[in-house]
Amino acid sequence: MTFLWAIGASILVSLISLIGVFSLLLNEKLLNKILILLVGFGAGGLVGGAFLHLLPETLENSKNFTLSFMYVILGFILFFILEKYFFWRHCHKGKCDVHHAFTYLNLIGDGIHNFGDGLIIGVSFFTDIRIGIISTLAIIMHEVPQELGDFGILVYGGFSKFKALLFNFISATTAILGTVIGYFFSTHINNFSIVLLPFAAGGFIYIATCDLIPELHRQSDIKKSTVSMVFFILGILLMLGLKVLHN
Repeated sequence: MTFLWAIGASILVSLISLIGVFSLLLNEKLLNKILILLVGFGAGGLVGGAFLHLLPETLENSKNFTLSFMYVILGFILFFILEKYFFWRHCHKGKCDVHHAFTYLNLIGDGIHNFGDGLIIGVSFFTDIRIGIISTLAIIMHEVPQELGDFGILVYGGFSKFKALLFNFISATTAILGTVIGYFFSTHINNFSIVLLPFAAGGFIYIATCDLIPELHRQSDIKKSTVSMVFFILGILLMLGLKVLHN
């Protein structure tokens, strides 16, 4: 049953890639306003998910706290390497400095990143359905603005709108494969979840601090900055509320 939950969650995350269609219904100014709020909310969700759910779950089942935190650091480094060398980057505006060839590299990078999300989902659900739901929610919170940005990159890079949606969705389905593999390894390798959960926490912290929060800092308007900060705090409070609810 938990495996079916995990597969369902990864399918839901993959379907988020189709949210780019909503950007067609909004003008650019309104879309940018919504995106910065979603970025703040997603950053808060990732920080809250890492520190309030994934890390406590890891430490509760770990006999070596130092090793657990080393896994967090390694997860942070791994996501840094992915972004640096595999052309995965979080762009939250429709018009980024891209060329046509880069759109394909961006799809490959996103496929790798989505596969990693799937691994996290698979391991999280194997550990505990509650942790699986929290991890999925945190992933969705940062994937919504990310997928809107990715759609914009593909269209700006020369893809038709239909082709952009199709290729973005195909790239997102690697999450399903990642979920199957993550769940399989969890059932066959002892303590696999104790290793991967802190890795996931490190990845969440990296995305929040190195990709999403810098986007908030680029907002020069004090009113908009304040509102995005409020949404950042709301993302953390949501994770805190879920923690209290399930205790």
